[in-house]
Amino acid sequence: MKNESRVVVGVDIGGTKVAAGLVDANGEILARNRTPMLTSGAPSNGLAAVSMAIRGLFSDAASQDQIEAIGICAPGPLNPHTGVIINPPNLAIWHNYPLAEEMRRLYNVHVRVDNDANAAALAESKWGAGRGYRNIFYTSVGTGIGTGIIFDGRIYHGRTGAAGEGGHLGIDSSGPLCNCGKRGCIETLAAGPAIARRARQKLEQNPKSLLMEMAGGDLPMVSSEMVGKAHTAGDPVAKEVMRETLDLLAYWLGNIIDLLEPDIIDRRRRIHAARALSKRNSSTLARRMPQSLPAGHPSGACSLPRRRRDRRRCRAL
Repeated sequence: MKNESRVVVGVDIGGTKVAAGLVDANGEILARNRTPMLTSGAPSNGLAAVSMAIRGLFSDAASQDQIEAIGICAPGPLNPHTGVIINPPNLAIWHNYPLAEEMRRLYNVHVRVDNDANAAALAESKWGAGRGYRNIFYTSVGTGIGTGIIFDGRIYHGRTGAAGEGGHLGIDSSGPLCNCGKRGCIETLAAGPAIARRARQKLEQNPKSLLMEMAGGDLPMVSSEMVGKAHTAGDPVAKEVMRETLDLLAYWLGNIIDLLEPDIIDRRRRIHAARALSKRNSSTLARRMPQSLPAGHPSGACSLPRRRRDRRRCRAL
């Protein structure tokens, strides 16, 4: 990394780790670091963990003067307008914690805080599959279903900053109860735990499946990762589960199109089952939706701040 270059720091805070990276104006990752997250004791312990992850990106303290801005992905609920972490279940150390303000105090640069799906959506619009498009719906299927909305090149936060929770759109009023308190959210029907649950239900009626072999005959051990691998191997039970998942996702995304009419839908997969589904069935999913949209380089948190012509300042997107 050249000493004269200016960089943006991106930080991804989780319940157990802090991942940090340096990104240049072209979205190229120049350095990475990862440290444990401190989740007990005083709130300042968590801040110290974030600062440690950032320090590890630089060879000496003086080089930190290259930082132009810091973008942070943090667990919600949070307020992206103020940078306050409200009350995250997996980070109880921070309750109404002014993370952005504390980071500005330490580094004296512009700081933005947002959730990971919003940051990923913005990164895709700048450097990834959404480049050149103004209106994007981003979704990531993993343990949950995260979504972000880009309108006219900017993150749509809504009135309080809580907009874009597409994973909690209900599609079945009599469906399973979601952690959000509603029934039939797409997250409870098509994310990783739901895929595994549906597979276990089918195995009770049809135990002669590759899935049972993979689980060592222990039904509760069947996971979504196993479903994905068994689907790739052609197992009938796994294939049925994934077909049903496709139908649910197509119905949900069809509703998204009717409501938002984005330029593109950018889909990401964070579990084996979702990767298998996407690789083999993207065309099928597109056919089951009202129209075919291109499916999507995540630089995530680093896309939250943006350069101005005045390189000494940075403004919020």
